[in-house]
Amino acid sequence: GYILTPNVDHVCMFQHSEPLRNAYHKGFLVLADGVPIIWASKLLGKPVRQKISGSDLVYWLAEYAAEKGYSIFFFGAEDGIAQRASEVLSERYPGLRVAGVYSPPMGFYKDPELAEESVRIVRESGADICYVALGAPLQDLWNYENHHETGVPVSIGIGASLDFIAGKVKRAPLWMQKSGLEWTWRTATDPRRLAKRYMQDILQFFPLLAKEFFRSRR
Repeated sequence: GYILTPNVDHVCMFQHSEPLRNAYHKGFLVLADGVPIIWASKLLGKPVRQKISGSDLVYWLAEYAAEKGYSIFFFGAEDGIAQRASEVLSERYPGLRVAGVYSPPMGFYKDPELAEESVRIVRESGADICYVALGAPLQDLWNYENHHETGVPVSIGIGASLDFIAGKVKRAPLWMQKSGLEWTWRTATDPRRLAKRYMQDILQFFPLLAKEFFRSRR
């Protein structure tokens, strides 16, 4: 199976993407990756206990895997990033078994041969856990469509987590993560790519939340 870690952006995409909704319906574990999701859950009277982001889970799972002897496959990210991230985690958690590392070429999922090759590489690694760093929603759709074929017991979409681990991108300070301001940090560090997306998310998310709030009251 596979794990999903929704944030505000996922919630907005969920409204307009049937494939993503299908992916969410088939995921065996869904964890809130974003303080606004926690706030919304409390407002709606269905509180989620805590935020568990993919960027935190990669460390916890790596530590657990090292203790239990499980192996991890690093799939996605830019060329060289996944390899570096695997080395960093191996140094941090002695005994961690790296089943393999593969950064597929851009647009690989559009090419049947490359798409099939990516699944084969992961399957033949015999990994127990697969970190899929393709960005949302691609990573979640890839897990949904291929988790049976890869044969990996647990796959998880981790977004930019390998970039953080490898040191390519600096993660927001802990106080910003806990206060729900991580998105402002990421916007400041990559405004060209993220500013428009986050603005669109804000304009969609709060009307959705208001609609759900009043519906729950009725």
